[in-house]
Amino acid sequence: MSATMDSEAWDRRYAGSELVWTAEPNRFLVTETEQLPAGRSLDLACGEGRNSVWLAQRGWQATGVDFSAVALEKAAALAQARGVSANWEVADLLTYSPPAGAFDLVILFYLQLPEQPRRRVMRAAAQAVAPGGTLLVVAHHSDNLSEGHGGPQNAEVLYTEQDLRADLEGSGLELQRAERVQRPVATEDGERVALDTLLRARRPQQAG
Repeated sequence: MSATMDSEAWDRRYAGSELVWTAEPNRFLVTETEQLPAGRSLDLACGEGRNSVWLAQRGWQATGVDFSAVALEKAAALAQARGVSANWEVADLLTYSPPAGAFDLVILFYLQLPEQPRRRVMRAAAQAVAPGGTLLVVAHHSDNLSEGHGGPQNAEVLYTEQDLRADLEGSGLELQRAERVQRPVATEDGERVALDTLLRARRPQQAG
């Protein structure tokens, strides 16, 4: 399926008045970044903007990028409702090149792609991290297919922390955390557990 067809499909999914996802930030974003000083943030595949809006509420100069213009319209509305502003950019991450070294925090949450396009996006995300900045990636783990709840049922778009480590080889980032994590999910049958991949890395400060 082409990227254009993908964006049209997501536009249709986001077309309703209600949010497809919750308006609250991802739990891992909160725990992994709440101690960071506010700076410039880049949210790749931001969807309806909940994570960028949360960052903006905490003083970050937030930019969200997604290939669904409909999702970004909802993101802008959420930001307005929360009394904050953010930059929203419509772009396909398979061809998008963010400015190098421009962001103190780059986040990439639940972008499930096969290995080669994933690696391209990961490397673009890594090069956007400023000296002293952080890259945070969260995704559905490969083990979730057999051991966890929900998420894509296509093994080709699931990956592990080892896959992400390989994606970042030669990026100049220092790994701080790369592991499988559990995420509780409320269902009609009670709480279930989803398995995610979490990677956090930092670009060292420049000498001098």
